[in-house]
Amino acid sequence: MGEETVKPAVVVDDVSVLFNLNAEKIDNLKEYFIKLLTRRLHYTEFWALKNVSFTVQPGERLGVLGFNGSGKSTLLKTVAGVLKPTKGHVEVDGVIAPLLELGAGFDMNYTGKENIFLYGATMGFSRKYITERYDDIVAFSELKDFIDVPVKNYSSGMRARLGFSIATAVEPDVLILDEVLSVGDAKFRKKSEKKIQSMFDSGVTVLFVSHNTDQVRRLCNSAILIEKGVVTARGTADEVCAIYDAQVNSNK
Repeated sequence: MGEETVKPAVVVDDVSVLFNLNAEKIDNLKEYFIKLLTRRLHYTEFWALKNVSFTVQPGERLGVLGFNGSGKSTLLKTVAGVLKPTKGHVEVDGVIAPLLELGAGFDMNYTGKENIFLYGATMGFSRKYITERYDDIVAFSELKDFIDVPVKNYSSGMRARLGFSIATAVEPDVLILDEVLSVGDAKFRKKSEKKIQSMFDSGVTVLFVSHNTDQVRRLCNSAILIEKGVVTARGTADEVCAIYDAQVNSNK
């Protein structure tokens, strides 16, 4: 008998993402609908990703490099299920913990407690799952005294702390990181970094976006380079970081 084939943790198969950018300035909703109905609304098509394909094996830590506007964050959001590909498909084997734009999905008029269940639901967690971990989420966020206060009264740091605590309440198979997180004050930042490191130590699969090649070399064992929505390099972290560093230096 042959060896059993290990199922990839992430498969990105010929994925393209199209955004329709409004080509003209529209001042109000009424003007928008008039132009829409009279077919005078013009869009510029922008392909944020073009025919992107790669696989990530279980336990692999993939760095994603590229200049601003290259499509890195769009790629992570597509893998996380936040964005739907225009073409192609994405398969993820297991539970995802997407640490992207922490707290971006909060309803500002709801309390911290209500947002824990709302945010958890948007991440695909059941109410039972969140209920079982509710006390741990609140304790980790250090927001017990503010948990019944509307989130609109939170500072941006408090919202990020709550978002981080919810997103990391799971034991993920795949961790998606958009830059290294700097959440809250120095004390909480140290705690959040320790939490992420414990996930790394558990053998979690990682997709990590960063402009810092030192971080990618330290945290990742493989990498891809994206330029204008196209993957132009794939290899070890050292190989791809060297290509990216050369591009950075040539643009100085």
